[in-house]
Amino acid sequence: MSNADLHFYFDPVCPFAWLTSKWVRLVAAQRDMAVEWRFISLRLLNASVDYDAQFPPGYEAGHTAGLRLLRVAARTRAEHGHAAVADLYAALGARVFESGPADGDGGRRGTREFVEPALTAAGLPTGLAAALAETSWDAQVQAETDEALALTGKDVGTPILHFRPPAGTAFFGPVISRLPDADQAVELWDHVVGLAAFPGFAELKRSLRERPQLPSFGVPTGDVGVSEDWHGGSRRQHR
Repeated sequence: MSNADLHFYFDPVCPFAWLTSKWVRLVAAQRDMAVEWRFISLRLLNASVDYDAQFPPGYEAGHTAGLRLLRVAARTRAEHGHAAVADLYAALGARVFESGPADGDGGRRGTREFVEPALTAAGLPTGLAAALAETSWDAQVQAETDEALALTGKDVGTPILHFRPPAGTAFFGPVISRLPDADQAVELWDHVVGLAAFPGFAELKRSLRERPQLPSFGVPTGDVGVSEDWHGGSRRQHR
């Protein structure tokens, strides 16, 4: 049984999950809080979706890359433990989102050439990259995706946070577009936990979001991204 104070369900190609994870790490560094990093796959979540009809170009390749990276994360956890997943996610997020504007080829993130430097940065064997093509890990990723959706319902995206598991409340989000400073991070955490602690609380939401304050989105620290309308955790469209 998990001894974590928080279960954080992430897909490594989701920018909002990445920003929220950075916020959670800021809080964990100041509070006596243990985080367990768990898996939710946007590709599996959208398995029945017509990507060409409902998503902008490139989303299917990007989500598929995310599933491939989660296979590596699943093998990492099996062979090196939960702490190694935390290190790997940090290294993957730095490569995906912090190294400059995205090149438009989201599928490249699911290649050995992309993941091996992240494994090295995390202090892990580069041989773990073989899991990119090991579909045997998909059952584990699917099980945790189903686990997350069972906690929140299905009309959600990433991240999903489960507070004080197993009995605590879980929510999609919080979705943030800017990283708070250390003091703001703790203040925001206390507000979010306060909402989550009330058993009747279900939702506080708007679909307008600023573009994430990340180099991969061309929004440098200190700038505010233009607002866009998102649906169900993605820039869904219907043609």
